[in-house]
Amino acid sequence: MSPTREGSFRLFRLLGIDVHVHWSWFFVAIYSISNRVQRYESPVWGALEYLALFVIVLLHEFGHALACRQVGGQSDQIVLWPLGGVAYVNPPQRPGATLWSIAAGPLVNVLLLPILYAVYRFGGGEPDSDQHNFFRYLLVMDFIVLCFNLLPVYPLDGGQMLRSLLWYPLGKARSLMAATVVGFLGGVGLIGLAVWWRSIWTGVMAFYLLSICWKSFQQAKVLRKVEQLPRRPEFACPSCQTAPPVGNYWLCPQCQQAYDPFATASTCPHCSAVLDRVTCPDCGDARAQRAWDVTIRDA
Repeated sequence: MSPTREGSFRLFRLLGIDVHVHWSWFFVAIYSISNRVQRYESPVWGALEYLALFVIVLLHEFGHALACRQVGGQSDQIVLWPLGGVAYVNPPQRPGATLWSIAAGPLVNVLLLPILYAVYRFGGGEPDSDQHNFFRYLLVMDFIVLCFNLLPVYPLDGGQMLRSLLWYPLGKARSLMAATVVGFLGGVGLIGLAVWWRSIWTGVMAFYLLSICWKSFQQAKVLRKVEQLPRRPEFACPSCQTAPPVGNYWLCPQCQQAYDPFATASTCPHCSAVLDRVTCPDCGDARAQRAWDVTIRDA
């Protein structure tokens, strides 16, 4: 599972985005800093290195969040935890919008590379000094974060970008299914590396990725079933332009009975309550039924 606000501490709010840090981050920070201080004469630099790593991760996540907003999506929360960071983004359900929301994260790391290199090259202090080693490790960490996130292993950025590209020829459900299959193979490969390197953290990351892959694979199967349902061509979602399925797939908010609002003009046949907004089962957007009517929109 990905971290949420539960068990997290709010650090600050910037550009309308709340940044939280999970409680487990502090315990791992103590362990990680204790290993990093051995690289320096002064232990302060080891602590700064660990904090700098999460600044890089935070900038990466802000790239996701701001790009998502740029394409009309929603993003107001970032959570830092021992395995990195998670920006909770909800872009419009279009492959291009999703692709840009995901690609913007690694792009931040690409832009940081020449900046960090310039600082290391011209302001890194004397060779083998703590300051020199600090900026060298900082440059290496940014490169590692970039390369790792670009691996085509779902749900890493590379895997999600692969899914977005496959979305064009395969559609929403089959692209997710294909990306998760590749993710399973990548996750197994990471387990092999964890055994070879004797790295606990690589193993933890591999099992985390595999768990997300499995959950997303099940989601893809559900999406595939939804895609194959018979549709109403006279209506279309204002956001994703997908026609709604025929059938009782919506719950009345008052009596909790299932019915088809497109067959009853949004009026529940059980309690006569009117559904103000109809949620699209494909993209999750909710709009008034009038906005779904193709004839009215095209008039």
